Amino acid sequence: MIYFHIPFCKQACHYCDFHFSTSLKYKEEMLLAMQKEIIQRAHYLEDKKVHSIYFGGGTPSILDSEDILKLIGTVEKNFEISSDAEITLEANPDDLTANKVKALRQTPINRFSIGIQSFYEEDLIWMNRAHNAQEADSSVKRVQDAGFDNITCDLIYGYPLLTDEKWKANMQKLITMNIPHISSYSMTVEKKTALAHFVKEGKTPAMDDAQSAGQMLMLIDTLTNNGFEHYEISNFAKNGMYAKHNTNYWKGKHYLGIGPSAHSFDGNSRSWNIANNAKYIAALTDHNDFQEIEKLTKNDRFNEYVMTSIRTMWGLDVQKIEQEFGYDYAQHILKSSRSFVANEEVEIIDNRIIRATTKGKLLADLIASELFVLDEK
Repeated sequence: MIYFHIPFCKQACHYCDFHFSTSLKYKEEMLLAMQKEIIQRAHYLEDKKVHSIYFGGGTPSILDSEDILKLIGTVEKNFEISSDAEITLEANPDDLTANKVKALRQTPINRFSIGIQSFYEEDLIWMNRAHNAQEADSSVKRVQDAGFDNITCDLIYGYPLLTDEKWKANMQKLITMNIPHISSYSMTVEKKTALAHFVKEGKTPAMDDAQSAGQMLMLIDTLTNNGFEHYEISNFAKNGMYAKHNTNYWKGKHYLGIGPSAHSFDGNSRSWNIANNAKYIAALTDHNDFQEIEKLTKNDRFNEYVMTSIRTMWGLDVQKIEQEFGYDYAQHILKSSRSFVANEEVEIIDNRIIRATTKGKLLADLIASELFVLDEK
């Protein structure tokens, strides 16, 4: 798997704490630096066959088709791209003009992740999104009309303006559009964001945990009753159209992250690139170090497995834990999960698979933390 972090946006959404710049001044230098990183790290992945490429950010749809072709072309020269590789472009609705979609049809991009967030104008203004309600609607239809059918759309819930009626309407809109995959997230207030400042100053109410929990349950109920599988806490798919790239993250596959702030994982260590555009470009230009590396302990790897797997419908595999980490770890997970089983927040299937119930999905992070191993065995 290869992930590209494209660190540019037209404007800053009030809730976003990802690394990006609203200036495109150094876009060409950034693309050259990213190509250099691909070449420099061509041996990072043991398996040279790439089954998924993901353009995230930031706003990758700011790039034109030639930019995308350059990056994919560099990957192709240094790796083998599988013939059925999933190649995803995160896109803002306002970028998906008729000409842009037509041009993207000539690239290897075969999946779109469209950041709708809401179909209501007042909500988009409150979030400081770059698109409007009409663009949210037309962009999806435009992509579908161009022949793309592997599409996922993002929606956000749990914020003050979103009544239950509006939330139901947002979900129903995507169902009616026959979108095969939906990702949905609760609004969170991250430090150092505009939203955090507005909440602190009393300019907007704090997020309501009860509202968020209620709307998440509505999400699960609505989508599963309309043919979607709830295969990960925030992700729903029809007809097995899971996101290959993200599913491989949750299953612990190795990946290479390219670009400022991008993370990589090789099974034994995790690395992350410097989160500064100018310093990243300079480092790649001058052949200097641009990343930090953390060697993972056995406990780190175990806890990572617990944290990601408890979020999925596949759950934790006790047999796999025993094979990869040892008998003590398998016994720890069975013992530590008993209280959650008693509270009907976790279920154990065939005395082997441990997974969260609908009730438990509201507490996935808490459950994971209680299942962690903190002392080296």
